[in-house]
Amino acid sequence: MIRGVVFDFDGLILDTEEPIFRSWQEIYRDFGCELSFDAWANTIGSADFQWYPMDALEQQLGRKLEQRDEVLQRQHERELALILTQPVLPGVEQYLQDARRLRLKIGLASSSTCAWVVGHLERLGLRQYFEVIRASDDGNCTKPDPELFLSALHGLGVQPAQAVAFEDSPNGILAAKRAGMWCVAVPNALTRRLSVNHADLRLESLADLPLENLLEQIRSNPNNP
Repeated sequence: MIRGVVFDFDGLILDTEEPIFRSWQEIYRDFGCELSFDAWANTIGSADFQWYPMDALEQQLGRKLEQRDEVLQRQHERELALILTQPVLPGVEQYLQDARRLRLKIGLASSSTCAWVVGHLERLGLRQYFEVIRASDDGNCTKPDPELFLSALHGLGVQPAQAVAFEDSPNGILAAKRAGMWCVAVPNALTRRLSVNHADLRLESLADLPLENLLEQIRSNPNNP
């Protein structure tokens, strides 16, 4: 029986991923360079992949940028401005309301910082739904390591086989599966370009399938962990 649900944040609740990528692309183009999606892809959903866009930009230029801090500030301001125009992704709030109504435990596991996640959840009016939040500050490893999911499940008092993870990225899906959870992939505009075939189910939007229908589908699936 499913007793809990654990959500990713970036790209699943709020599409922060495309704005971050876009803001860095704009910076690269300001310097006559290009930031490819292939170079960016491994960073999605993880904070442990050792690739830094500013360092990569300097490598393309073949020199250090004297105005590095100014460039970083400009990128951050543009990133935030783009994110603030983004709505909560379709179906998310309904899923949270339905999970609460069904008395499921609700958690969140994110490779971003706690301040980032909680700040946006409070701004969006969603913080009250989450009983447990685990972010990069709370562990030694981020996704695709399962640590954050396992920590969230421990906080909820739910076993992995009793929980569903909602993810948008390959790194997040891999973390959920390594934790022993049933995983639903809901890719966003950016992660649709990546393979999410290792998830148990793919939805284009959480609005496509009501939570109760999803739970019934999981109960009837012989491959449920």
